[in-house]
Amino acid sequence: MRTDAKTPAEAAAPAPAGRRAAELRVVPVRHYGRWAAAVTALAGLTGLVGSLAGNDNLRWDIVGDHLFADLIFDGLFTTVWLTAAAMTLGLALGTLIAVMRLSPSPVLYGLATFFVWIFRGTPLLVQIIFWGYAAALYQYVMIGVPFTDITFFKADTNSLLTPAVAALLALGLNEAAYASEIVRAGIQSVDPGQAEAAHSLGMRPALTMRRIVLPQAMRVIIPPMGNETINMLKMTALVSVISAHDLMSNIQDVYAQNYQVIPMLVVASLWYLALVTVLGVPQAYLERRYGRGTTRARHVSPLRRVLGAAAHPTRAKDEEAGR
Repeated sequence: MRTDAKTPAEAAAPAPAGRRAAELRVVPVRHYGRWAAAVTALAGLTGLVGSLAGNDNLRWDIVGDHLFADLIFDGLFTTVWLTAAAMTLGLALGTLIAVMRLSPSPVLYGLATFFVWIFRGTPLLVQIIFWGYAAALYQYVMIGVPFTDITFFKADTNSLLTPAVAALLALGLNEAAYASEIVRAGIQSVDPGQAEAAHSLGMRPALTMRRIVLPQAMRVIIPPMGNETINMLKMTALVSVISAHDLMSNIQDVYAQNYQVIPMLVVASLWYLALVTVLGVPQAYLERRYGRGTTRARHVSPLRRVLGAAAHPTRAKDEEAGR
């Protein structure tokens, strides 16, 4: 006589792995709070965009007329080259100052520390005005032997320090003070054993810094330096106080004539947003390149995450359930 009743030993025995997996039911986590926050944010953004689009006080016709005007492009060109030149000057001088601050020489360390203290401790706007009106302090720029009448070079300050040159000096020297601290932090993040190993192989200190230390420090330097570049692009708007003919200076010249302040500021904002967006592309590339081998190299931008989730919803759910 057969019976389906299990013996106590059979009841206590664990079920096969395949059977247990078949009996399990995977329930994905429901993130209702995220969906509610997303819907609320989209609703608020839609309302804001609709309100701005339908606001007659913005005068979108004026925005369209001046968005691609020749005067705007002239100022845009000045803004771009001023940003590139100031960042080049700031990064080159900042690297030198960072090495000086790490030098065992008290003279080099003192000079570098004094430079950083001066240019990081005073407002950028004050520095721009100072360089723009330097002729009020020195009528001539002269190079010669101190305390003698021997002069090798002499030029009128106003003709030498044009508004563009004054803006470049102010932005570049100010950036050098901040860049030096970023570079110094990057150099100090490299294991000292790397430099010691290079010295044991006969490499000179300068070559060790250029070929061994700095390439490894770039992983730490690139992200904040990219932010400094974006910040420099926006800080060029301050040179409008000395009429350097950048984007903001030309915008101010236009609304001083047509009295349409808000529409012209919208034009400036749109161009600054476009330039910042373009600058974000090489920054992301450099971060991935110098971050190879680290967890940061596998970082995916928010835009790619959104596009990837839209293109592959099943994969996105599986990845979310696997976390």
